[in-house]
Amino acid sequence: MDIKEIDKQYIANTYTRFPVQLVKGAGCLVYDEEGKEYIDMGSGIAVNTFGYCDDVWRHAVEAQLGTLQHSSNLYYTEPCAQLAQLICKKTDMKKVFFANSGAEANECAIKAARKYAAEKYGSEYYTIITLKNSFHGRTITTLAATGQEVFHKDFLPLTEGFVYAKANDLEDVARLTKEYKCAAIMFECIQGEGGVLPLSKAFLHGIEKLAAEKDILLIADEVQTGNGRTGKLYAYMNYDIKPDIFTTAKGLGGGLPIGAAVMGEKVKNVFDAGSHGSTFGGNPVCCAGAISILERLDNSFLNSVKEKSSYIIKELQGADGVKSISGMGLMLGVETVKPASDVISICIKNGVLVLKAKDKVRLLPPLNIPMQSLKKAVAIIKYAVALDK
Repeated sequence: MDIKEIDKQYIANTYTRFPVQLVKGAGCLVYDEEGKEYIDMGSGIAVNTFGYCDDVWRHAVEAQLGTLQHSSNLYYTEPCAQLAQLICKKTDMKKVFFANSGAEANECAIKAARKYAAEKYGSEYYTIITLKNSFHGRTITTLAATGQEVFHKDFLPLTEGFVYAKANDLEDVARLTKEYKCAAIMFECIQGEGGVLPLSKAFLHGIEKLAAEKDILLIADEVQTGNGRTGKLYAYMNYDIKPDIFTTAKGLGGGLPIGAAVMGEKVKNVFDAGSHGSTFGGNPVCCAGAISILERLDNSFLNSVKEKSSYIIKELQGADGVKSISGMGLMLGVETVKPASDVISICIKNGVLVLKAKDKVRLLPPLNIPMQSLKKAVAIIKYAVALDK
């Protein structure tokens, strides 16, 4: 049997895979088993921040692999401490809890919010407001936090204590804060799985003010939007707000599994020994890789992300077959006249890998994609969306 047949027989049926077997990659380029080259405009769903097998990242990971690949959190390790310090210095936050994924980071944020509210106001203050069309993970609790019923239906009953407001509707959020004893408001600045839909600045400023008045925590889910993806280090920085907790994963590790819940002044000491934990959280190899990513996300680099974003939007906005473009930085959704799945198939045939979000083509290229490769990829995307193709 070939790899596709083995996969079909032995892997759980949870993924609708594209008909491509990837075997190696370098930078923004990846190759299948027949040697065909693709420009990857998805970067592992916003994970490969600097593309495939980036030299700086690889050397950092290899050096740590040869020193200490794992230690339990009963001991100190240098990469874990250094990464936490780096995140806090870059964000003016106070404490970090390391996990292995975005869902786990979100679980930690939810636990922190509930513990904070329970200790300050009573155990009945546990409700968390999230937004309709949001996506926060696939565990039972983060599914409950996700404001899309399509993800709920097969897994009931979900964790209680989540209510959903309309995105960009401040009155709806305010109504829920009156009806429920709330611990937090949780949001994505750009709803990625929901269709690459940014929240408005007025709405986010409004919920920040509302949360401050009622001492309700603000949790920003930066799992997909973080680590330079939007042209700022974290997406909330585009809006001039400051959450009490933000979560991050995906692009933080550059290809290794790591997540983080990052806590501000109010909740910096909410956890005490034994109140939360993770066997692999803060793994030295993952942390070493993450340090090599974060250290390079300076203002000059982030400006280059904005420039590439402007190029893509300029080329695709109003192009034949394009209805609209949404998103920010190198996290863009392209609404096409053709079904998105048809566009994706044409792109694959012509050597470009793109993704889907709802009914849109989703673009999440490596942040350091060279302009020459980006121009070639965008030209192929324009060809794929055109109505006569």
